Amino acid sequence: MIKLFSRFFSVGIINTLIHWGVFAALYAQNMPQWLANLVAFAVAVTFSFFANARWTFKAEATPTRYIIFVCFMGTMAAGIGGLADHMQSNPIITLTSFSVLSLILGFIYSNFIVFRVKN
Repeated sequence: MIKLFSRFFSVGIINTLIHWGVFAALYAQNMPQWLANLVAFAVAVTFSFFANARWTFKAEATPTRYIIFVCFMGTMAAGIGGLADHMQSNPIITLTSFSVLSLILGFIYSNFIVFRVKN
């Protein structure tokens, strides 16, 4: 489990850099945080999904897996961004919160649902 999490974490670092860069570019163009976070997520999620399928979980990257992964993580991205807008949070708090929560909850969800191996 530690090896899986280490690999997931490594992919997450790259994914986070992609996510933060896109978020910053969109937010600088006056896009609301909820939408900037959702779009940034959408850009980064494809890399994350395929990298984790192949390298972390050594599983087949199917359309169904992609959809359930994107829906779960996208809902979390929009929810955190929406809460940040409601609370008028600093964007760095939005990014940090999403990064931490997506690492923990994303790993649990990926390991036990998306890429679960049926025995």
